Amino acid sequence: MQSFAMSLNLTYTTLSLRRDNMSRRPSEWLAARMAEGLGVVPVNRSKNLVVAGNAHRAMIFEGGAAHEILEAGYQSVLLGTDEHKPVFAVAVDDALAEQIITLTSGATEFVDLRNVGSFLPATEAHLLAHARGMIHWHSQHGHCGVCGAPTESRHSGHERICTNAACATSHFPRTDPAIIVLVHRTDIPGGACLLGRNPRWQFGMYSTLAGFVEPGETLEQAVSREVFEEAGIETTKVDYLASQPWPFPSSLMLGFHALATSYDITIDPEELSDCRWFTRDEVRGMKEWLDAKDDDIRLPRRDSISRWLIQQWFDAV
Repeated sequence: MQSFAMSLNLTYTTLSLRRDNMSRRPSEWLAARMAEGLGVVPVNRSKNLVVAGNAHRAMIFEGGAAHEILEAGYQSVLLGTDEHKPVFAVAVDDALAEQIITLTSGATEFVDLRNVGSFLPATEAHLLAHARGMIHWHSQHGHCGVCGAPTESRHSGHERICTNAACATSHFPRTDPAIIVLVHRTDIPGGACLLGRNPRWQFGMYSTLAGFVEPGETLEQAVSREVFEEAGIETTKVDYLASQPWPFPSSLMLGFHALATSYDITIDPEELSDCRWFTRDEVRGMKEWLDAKDDDIRLPRRDSISRWLIQQWFDAV
C-alpha cells in the first residue's frame, strides 16, 4: 500500500475560483466581465467532459466556443471567477454533447467523474465536482417542493423561485451532511481497522462505514449511531479529521476516526454484506482499485475520503 503525505487537500477540495457573493452580483457586473472572457464546463447526464484517453485533464471551453455552449445549454450556473473571468457550469442535452465532442474532433469524452477524479489536477477535479453538483441540484428542483408549481433559475443559478405567485418560495442549493468513519482497535498488536462492503457493490471493495446525519443529533452522535447500527460496534474517542464535498449526488462527507470499545461484529444485512477487522498487514495486501480483478479485495478509490481516512490510520505507527 503506497503512502501519501498528510494533507487536508483531499480530492474535490482544492478551490481555484473566487466564489464570494456569486449569487448577488449585479447583471451589469457579470455582463462586463463576460465581454472580456468566460469559461464553460459542460455537464451531460451527470457526466463531465475530459480529454479522451489517459491525458487526465478537464476540458474547459473559452472564447467563442464557450459563448456558443452557454447559449445552447439548457441550464447554467456561475461557479465563480478566475482572474475576473466568469466560469459557468452548463447542462447540455445528448445532441449538444455529441456536437461538443465533434467540435473537439473526438478528443474529448463525457465520463463519470469518480473514474478520473483522482488523476486530474486538483483544481480541475474540484471544478468538475462543483459543476456536477450544481447541475444535479437544478435537475432535481424543477418543481416547487411546497406547491408543486414549476420553478425558475435566478441569480446566476444560485436560487430557484417558485413561479406560482401565491407561493413564490425560494429554493437554494442544498448539500446533505454525512459522516464517514475509520473505526480502529488497539487491543491487538499493531491494531486493526473496521471495513465493510455495501450489498449493492458487485466487486470486492471494502470501505469505511458511513451514513447521513439525522435531525437532532450531533456529528459525534451520528458516528456512534451509524457504527453500532451497521456493525454492532461500540465506539469512543470520536475525532474529526477533515471534510470532502462528494457530489455523487449531493453530500458533504465529514471524516472521523473512532476507537472501538467492543469487537464482536453484528452486521445489518440491509446496510452491509460483510464487515471485518483488517490488520495493517491485511490492508497492505489489498489491491488498488485499478489493479483489482473480479472479487479481489480492494481499497476504495483514491479520490475518496474513505481511502484518505484508511491511509491516515495506516501511517499512524
